[in-house]
Amino acid sequence: MIKIILGILVFFIIIIGSYILFMIVTDYKPESEIKINIENNKKRYIKNKDEISITTFNIGYCGTDKDIDFFMDGGTQSRSISKEKTLENLNGVISELESLNSDIYFLQEVDKRATRSYKINEYETIKEKFKTYGFTFAINYKVPWVPIPISKPHGQVLSGLTTMSKYYIKESTRYDLPGKESFLVQLGELDRCIMVNKIPIKKYKDLVLVNAHLSAYDKGGKIRKEQLGFLSEFLENEYNKGSYVVVGGDWNQQIPGTHFTSFKTTQQKPNWLQDIPKDFKPKGFRWAYDKEVPTSRTMDITYKKGENLLSVIDGFLVSDNVDIIDVSGKNLEFRHTDHNPVTIKLMLK
Repeated sequence: MIKIILGILVFFIIIIGSYILFMIVTDYKPESEIKINIENNKKRYIKNKDEISITTFNIGYCGTDKDIDFFMDGGTQSRSISKEKTLENLNGVISELESLNSDIYFLQEVDKRATRSYKINEYETIKEKFKTYGFTFAINYKVPWVPIPISKPHGQVLSGLTTMSKYYIKESTRYDLPGKESFLVQLGELDRCIMVNKIPIKKYKDLVLVNAHLSAYDKGGKIRKEQLGFLSEFLENEYNKGSYVVVGGDWNQQIPGTHFTSFKTTQQKPNWLQDIPKDFKPKGFRWAYDKEVPTSRTMDITYKKGENLLSVIDGFLVSDNVDIIDVSGKNLEFRHTDHNPVTIKLMLK
């Protein structure tokens, strides 16, 4: 009996060791800066006094609809309900993007190939539907196999940020963000980044568009603090060049000025949901958000109106050489993803 037990133990040690070795060998290690290919680039340019609309929308790999909870939030699920449901959510997201008709989109959690979204290439599907836009894609999650939860693992993931633009993009760059989890945990984690697209306005002057998706679950917020520090320095450098700068995305933290907003809920604030420090905002920048429309819900339970805690973690940070005309969220009641889109309308000074 002892020999059998030892044999089983050795077998599992070999399996686990082989998996860890496989993850180490295949680990995605992006360089600090990577030039991004611009697909279907347009020749349209921003003219003086043009009103520019930008929407940020975390599409949740089209698998985090109202009937889903998520294991990292305390739920049990890790994948979309089914392939059919993923396609339904994807078509719903596309329909919403079409109705908004923004000039520029910042999308997060767009899968190219992932177990959680049944290997549907969401990026290519969206690109095929929006042929009047240029596209850029930056990987922020590339893992051969996430083994948890044990009953139905998250699995293979190839996912990232997508920026769509009706305007000509001069260049696109992926900047790796600092702050990593412990060695073994990071093997199955996202490699957080920002994707920066530059649209030429004048000689030596650009509109700098920053698509961001920051960390959510690091205990104590140490990683988030490092990421915000990097982002603040980056924005200051671009602003000092005379650039127009717009940051949009999923901050995974409550935007300053929104945590006083009262949405009806029976839940308490979860531990992972922190506030962006008030002293983060770089000089010359201001926040733009819609405090009346929640952009995110808790996912320890499926969506039940009046029960889930709601927050505003998606929005924009804009340099003061840009006039903000309007900013508005659209409450979709989390039908297709656990986020709601936010749209800003602006004009360059």
